[in-house]
Amino acid sequence: MSKGRIFGIIAVAILLLIYSTVFIVDERKQALVLAFGKVQRVVDTPGINFKLPAPFNTKIIYEKRILPLETSEVTVLPVDGKRRVAAAFARWRIVDPQLFREAVGDEFGAVQRLEKMLSDSLGKVLGSQSADAVLSNRREDILKRVSQFADDQASKIGVDIVDVRIRTWFLPNQTLEATYNRMVEDRSAVARGLRADGEEKARKIRAVAEKEAVELVAEARRAATEKMGIADAERNAIFADAYGRDEEFFAFQRSLSAYEKALRGSNSSIVLSPDSDFFEYLRDRNGASNN
Repeated sequence: MSKGRIFGIIAVAILLLIYSTVFIVDERKQALVLAFGKVQRVVDTPGINFKLPAPFNTKIIYEKRILPLETSEVTVLPVDGKRRVAAAFARWRIVDPQLFREAVGDEFGAVQRLEKMLSDSLGKVLGSQSADAVLSNRREDILKRVSQFADDQASKIGVDIVDVRIRTWFLPNQTLEATYNRMVEDRSAVARGLRADGEEKARKIRAVAEKEAVELVAEARRAATEKMGIADAERNAIFADAYGRDEEFFAFQRSLSAYEKALRGSNSSIVLSPDSDFFEYLRDRNGASNN
């Protein structure tokens, strides 16, 4: 084997040794250095660090940043009996990586534990309040109690609960449906009452209108009858005056009117005897003319 090849192998071995003994921790992370599975030291400051090569030393990197967590929905029974479904949003961080590793191992295990802690905290704290209090100006105090209760439990696994917020707070489906049906029934009852009042007012208005219409029609007929009576009287007076002035002309006018009524229509015809009373006036007039 040539010296150059031997030198290359040695250089690679040295680089691998350096790579296995040097690690970098940035400001967003923290690390544990383990010696045969046991924690040797905690590295929580950023920079270059050294350790023995594996298997003598190994490292585990954890987040130092604040991490999010959303709980699943849980059913809560407040003191007023108004059952609700609640869910929370929390922010947490690892403050004791050694205790964290011993308690949960990794972030996945931590999320499962923290979700249960927060759900228990929601049930205990919100269950001691009324349903309306969660939406009142006492909301912040209630959330602080939830956060404190969960934080007391989380400190046992090396975690700090930074903040907790209510994500959902609503009626369960069956309760919501029952409430909706009750609201529909209440509104329907109100609508029926309003409709009945409207129909009653409409009947009264129609009765008044019909009464006024009957009175107006009766008054109009009375006025028309009076005017017709006056007109008939005036007409009779006119006819009487005309008859008194010229009886012959009046008889002539009445005969013409009778002819007009008898022969009304395009196909009307009349057959009369020459000495009929119908031609009396004409016969008298002709006789007078001959004479």
